Amino acid sequence: MSDTLPPCPECGESYTYTQSSLLVCPMCGHEWAPAEEAEADGTEAAVRDSVGNVLTDGDTVTITKDLKIKGAGGGVVKVGTKVRGIRLISDGVGDHDIDAKVPGFGQMQLKSSVVKKVL
Repeated sequence: MSDTLPPCPECGESYTYTQSSLLVCPMCGHEWAPAEEAEADGTEAAVRDSVGNVLTDGDTVTITKDLKIKGAGGGVVKVGTKVRGIRLISDGVGDHDIDAKVPGFGQMQLKSSVVKKVL
């Protein structure tokens, strides 16, 4: 159907279309994210925020939900806290993929699923 969309990874048909942020195959009903397609090709997938924006080093993001901080200091990073100059990492603890200096808390690692890029 489209020359720019990849074929379905399940059945190989070329009739894929986009629905929201997913690619859909009408032949077999398989749905997948374009990032999954990049990982299947062996290329590194882009890090995306909670709404699907691609993140890069140096971006400014805001926190989208309250984060309880464990450890000696404790505390809570509130929704809407602006974090400047993030750095993407691939060797974070668990699925933490952002290294940043959070105002009032210092250096910490964040998950991309709890931040939103400031456009």
